[in-house]
Amino acid sequence: MVTVDFSNKTVLVTGSSKGVGAATARIFAKAGARVCVHYHADVAGGKAVLASLEGAGHTLLQANISDPHAARRLVDSAVTKLGRLDVLVNNAGIFRPHPVDGTMDFDRWLETFHATISTNLIGPAAAAFAAIQHMRKQGGGAIVNVGSRGAYRGEAGQVGYGAAKAGLHSLSQSLAQAVGGDNITVHAVAPGFIETAMARPHLQGEAGEAVKAQSPLNRVATVDEVARAILYLSSPEARFTTGSVLDINGASYLH
Repeated sequence: MVTVDFSNKTVLVTGSSKGVGAATARIFAKAGARVCVHYHADVAGGKAVLASLEGAGHTLLQANISDPHAARRLVDSAVTKLGRLDVLVNNAGIFRPHPVDGTMDFDRWLETFHATISTNLIGPAAAAFAAIQHMRKQGGGAIVNVGSRGAYRGEAGQVGYGAAKAGLHSLSQSLAQAVGGDNITVHAVAPGFIETAMARPHLQGEAGEAVKAQSPLNRVATVDEVARAILYLSSPEARFTTGSVLDINGASYLH
């Protein structure tokens, strides 16, 4: 692994009380950054991640990312706590079943669809908007949005998830063009299944073996693999790849 030095840098990782977000917070702290850990409802998880971070000067904030105004305030509060914001990692997201097969009534389906779009796309867009305003004033920065393989291959049982992640990929590319001249890079990562609590129900038994077999490596990604990719894309070494979407799916889906 190439060593990336983030000493004197500050990072906000949304949804970092567990899973990919927690691993990302830890890898940035290990690289020398001061990190703002964010949680929505899991305060115990957020505090545990905060306590696990190497170094000093880290902080913890709560916000409901599905509310774009709360997402904006989260970024502003992180800047207040950290003094500046060099990297925003938009990781927070939800994955809730809402099939169109008639098993859900329309109102419940629409509520779940709307919550998925709000949390996985609108909130991150608001956070990115807020971060860009601060980054422009300080002379630059980096944004990495956590998308999904589902943006390409579809998500039959979670149609809002696939739509939101596709929108997040496109948002990343549009923002990269819009703010490159301000010394701000914008990337996205597109993992397939990852070994997280959110994915665990899908990785059990024969169905889980079938999911792993989608990759010629016969496994799914680890949280650390995704975190290392995010760390790299946030670094100056990845500057000229701005606007790209990095697949992290073990060749389980090629496009």
